[in-house]
Amino acid sequence: QVQLVESGGGLVQPGGSLRLSCAASGKIFSPNTMGWYRQAPGKQRELVAYITSGGSTNYADSVKGRFTISRDNAKNTVYLQMNSLKPEDTADYYCNYNYRYLDYWGQGTQVTVSS
Repeated sequence: QVQLVESGGGLVQPGGSLRLSCAASGKIFSPNTMGWYRQAPGKQRELVAYITSGGSTNYADSVKGRFTISRDNAKNTVYLQMNSLKPEDTADYYCNYNYRYLDYWGQGTQVTVSS
């Protein structure tokens, strides 16, 4: 079992920044992939970004150039630095851990971008 605990969500004005963190604990296997997904009200969950143990990254087109994903393998923690936030970034953000056929999710953290 893997437990994921997210933090860092909140309310921010358009153009502002937030940093999300997700700490994984339990039976952590490598190499693995950790990432962030988001789900806005009435919409499907979508990939925001992911990062492999080796540091390879992938981003949704909608966040490229604004969001940066990083990880600290020693701490089993993944981060999402979100800059130039827009109202359309408002959603619940979920951390994901993937190892082969195993998929674990955090409980989600809410991000609201509004003036």
